[in-house]
Amino acid sequence: MSDEPHTQQWGWLKNGNPPGDYLTAPRCGARTRRQTPCRGPAMKNGRCRMHGGLSTGPRTPEGLERSQKARWKHGARSRETRERLAATRRQWRELLALLGQL
Repeated sequence: MSDEPHTQQWGWLKNGNPPGDYLTAPRCGARTRRQTPCRGPAMKNGRCRMHGGLSTGPRTPEGLERSQKARWKHGARSRETRERLAATRRQWRELLALLGQL
């Protein structure tokens, strides 16, 4: 193999595109903001990494529950904690009202 740039062999491209000259890889073709076809290399789904589309998220109740558990951080703003804090504030107001009557 020669060190000349035009004869140098290329390795495997990302996203399942064939090896060799990256300019020959299939293109995305999605409409860009300039209303021109996207020239990024396509992934297996036919679109590039920018136009491949985002996940629509979990649809089943099990998937939604799993997603909520995965996003749980500390519980400081959970419904249970907010209700407990509201009850505590209510008790303090009642206590201070009773003390104010003495």
